[in-house]
Amino acid sequence: MGRGKVELKRIENPTSRQVTFSKRRNGLLKKAFELSILCDAEVALIILSPSDKIYQFASHETIAMYRNQVGLPESNNSSFRQARTMEFGRNNETEELRRTIEHLEMRLKNLAGEELDMLGMQELKQLERQLKTGVERIRSQMGRVISENISLLKRKHKALQEENSRLQKRVSCFYKLL
Repeated sequence: MGRGKVELKRIENPTSRQVTFSKRRNGLLKKAFELSILCDAEVALIILSPSDKIYQFASHETIAMYRNQVGLPESNNSSFRQARTMEFGRNNETEELRRTIEHLEMRLKNLAGEELDMLGMQELKQLERQLKTGVERIRSQMGRVISENISLLKRKHKALQEENSRLQKRVSCFYKLL
């Protein structure tokens, strides 16, 4: 059973539209990749999402070959030249995650008191506030843990005292029997 013909019109539901975009984008990128491998074809594909993200795929030196064919001059500032070849459009996400990791690693170093010379006065004050808040939370948690440990030790102490008392009574009964 084949699929019915899809009516081509804008999808009004934003969630459905985004899901369809993601699925079809991945399918299109996959087909471009497959075409380049199976047919040894030079393929270039650029997709601009509604949120202005760029997804691209280019096999080998496709952009340079295109520029030569059309007669465009080679440019070092060309966005095509700066963009890396992306397989299935995942490198854009990877690059974003890499930047997030770098930012978090720098933040961690700052929280550890390292590489502070790159921070301005406002950032240093914000860092100080965050550290004070963190220290207060740590002290509060330590207080709770210590309090729980004290309660536990008191219960154990009471149980040991009762055990000691019980054993002393047994020993005194044993001595009376002798």
